[in-house]
Amino acid sequence: MDILYLLIPLSVVLVLLIGWAFWWSVRSGQFDDLEGPAYRVLQDDDRPDPKD
Repeated sequence: MDILYLLIPLSVVLVLLIGWAFWWSVRSGQFDDLEGPAYRVLQDDDRPDPKD
């Protein structure tokens, strides 16, 4: 029973940290473009650099 006095506040703090991390990632634009990186993988990058 004494362990609950430790585990309940610890779980509340953990939930708040996870919620803050999710809120920060949404506000900073991490989920704005979910399909763009998938299409960029398929693009052909075999062209030589114009600097060479």
